[in-house]
Amino acid sequence: MHTEKPRIGIIGTGAIGGFYGLMLARAGHDVHFLLRSEYQAVVEHGITVDSLVHGELHIDGVQAYRDVADMPPCDWLLVGTKATTNFELAPILARAAAPDARIILLQNGMKNEEYLRPHLPDNVHLIGGLCYVCLFREAPGLVKHQANGLIDLGYHSGPATAEQATAIIHQAEALFTSAGVPAKAMADIDGARWQKLVWNAAFNGVHVVLGAGTKALLENPSSRQLIRDLMDEVVAAAKACGHSMPDDYPEKLLFGTAKMPDYYASMYHDWLHKRPMELDSLYGEALKLAAAAGCSMPRTEALLNMLRFIQDGYLKAE
Repeated sequence: MHTEKPRIGIIGTGAIGGFYGLMLARAGHDVHFLLRSEYQAVVEHGITVDSLVHGELHIDGVQAYRDVADMPPCDWLLVGTKATTNFELAPILARAAAPDARIILLQNGMKNEEYLRPHLPDNVHLIGGLCYVCLFREAPGLVKHQANGLIDLGYHSGPATAEQATAIIHQAEALFTSAGVPAKAMADIDGARWQKLVWNAAFNGVHVVLGAGTKALLENPSSRQLIRDLMDEVVAAAKACGHSMPDDYPEKLLFGTAKMPDYYASMYHDWLHKRPMELDSLYGEALKLAAAAGCSMPRTEALLNMLRFIQDGYLKAE
């Protein structure tokens, strides 16, 4: 079902889904939002993005659904849920997808597409999406956007030929750019995920363990060195797994981060609200892949053990 005006479904209307869904809806696209706890707030008050880049953005009259069974079949599905809920994601996607639907997985971590693919209908296309954006959910229906917004897109699997897959990614690029969101194709999803992990694996966990944002972490020599050492481990692991990295990549990331507004990555907000953290997708999978390639990541493993201790403490207390 690919009409001149495709139907877009947002699966998981938190920070990621709320931001990109709002941008698409404001551009005139037919966007449908699946929500859980935020459903009533969004129905009554719409979705607001308080952006340091775009100013305050708002949409009313949101096409919102609490149950996927009530959603119309969608040509595009943007998945903004955490990887911690992927075990229950496939039936939702299968129900929301129109025939030949394009599913864009906007999640952090490694191997998410590989684990999800066997549980999806054969006739849907699975696309990896890497979001380079600083934002967080401030309240139900309210997203705080601090910087960036670029999405890298790569075809993972589905019924398309190589030529058709290229065309689908170009369609996805056009969809986002029409909404003022920069987007570009990536040739190697796995390599791109390793590159993104260099920043994510370092900052996410350290935000939780040290309770500090990017500004304080980079201003203190000890924490800055810790961040740099973690980044270097991920770079070494990626190279051991056969993926190239840009020259001086960690230093470039540190330089760029220092120019951003003070920021706490998504894992900090999961810890703050006592939600499960994306420990396996952000750390566990990378450690497994590195070990299989004969590369050790002792600092990353130590950080993961600390995060597991912290998470066990609050999840077991519930």
